[in-house]
Amino acid sequence: MRRRSFLAVAGWLATAAVATLIGVAAIEWVGESIAGTPGGVLSQEEVERALASPAPTAPGVGGPSPTESGTPSPGATGTAPAGVRRAFATTGGSAVAECGPGGVRLVSWTPAPGYRVSEAERGPDDDVEVTFAGPAGEVELKVRCVGLEPVSAEDD
Repeated sequence: MRRRSFLAVAGWLATAAVATLIGVAAIEWVGESIAGTPGGVLSQEEVERALASPAPTAPGVGGPSPTESGTPSPGATGTAPAGVRRAFATTGGSAVAECGPGGVRLVSWTPAPGYRVSEAERGPDDDVEVTFAGPAGEVELKVRCVGLEPVSAEDD
């Protein structure tokens, strides 16, 4: 009976070890495929470099894509020339904006830990804004275009 118990415990431990290894490998694989980088973290310089380079597009692709907040971006079809994309960061969160023929447009926005998005005007318009609400109150980020470059703007 003692040998049977030992075999049952050894089998259970081996199964748990294999399941754990498979789970860790799956999490790492999914994390890399979602973030596109090992660990999913980019430095500020890598973000600016990625935003400055044009995004590759496949033929026939160009409809709306999801942003980091989970909301779809407005229907950019890729037919109109886009201006510069630029990232903006505040204590409440960050956003990416771009300028085009219709004005400035919020491409994506992400609240900082402890904050949430209370309001977002994604555009395109003369100016767009996103408001992050958190423990320190509301933080508003307003962006407009100067030429084809998005710039942070003071609230009117």
